[in-house]
Amino acid sequence: MATACLLTCQLLAGAQTYSLETVNDSLSYLLLTTEKGTDRWRLTFPVYQMAVGDVDGDGSEDVLVGVVKTTRFDPVMARRLFIFKNHHGRIRALWMGSRLGGILEDFRFRNGHVVTLQSTTDGRYAVLEHEWRKFGLGALRFLASGVSREEALAAFNSDR
Repeated sequence: MATACLLTCQLLAGAQTYSLETVNDSLSYLLLTTEKGTDRWRLTFPVYQMAVGDVDGDGSEDVLVGVVKTTRFDPVMARRLFIFKNHHGRIRALWMGSRLGGILEDFRFRNGHVVTLQSTTDGRYAVLEHEWRKFGLGALRFLASGVSREEALAAFNSDR
């Protein structure tokens, strides 16, 4: 029998709740609980991060899930960013990104944008702010570029 741990993000004063049920290192379920019940999305790879925010600007909170996996177009095991939405009480994929440019280290949702901490093959770091475009995320601006990890973390963790 598998033991599960639960990570919950309360949204919209209880109107909807996204949570993550982790069964083991490579199996989790993303849960969406609304007044209509609970919907589940199976994630068959490690999850390292979860955040919420209205990514696509439609007035409804979306959930950002960081996973570690390969993709059809990038066979290297790496951190990826998936975005899901509530579509009439059901979890639906909004965007399942394979890459954002650099090597994804971390992400967060801040001030209406997805902010990413990325490294490069030469050991430098960048922090980018992304906005939703018609099909997916597009880079809006650099908050830091070609800097040390410490400088990048300062920009990534800043409230600006």
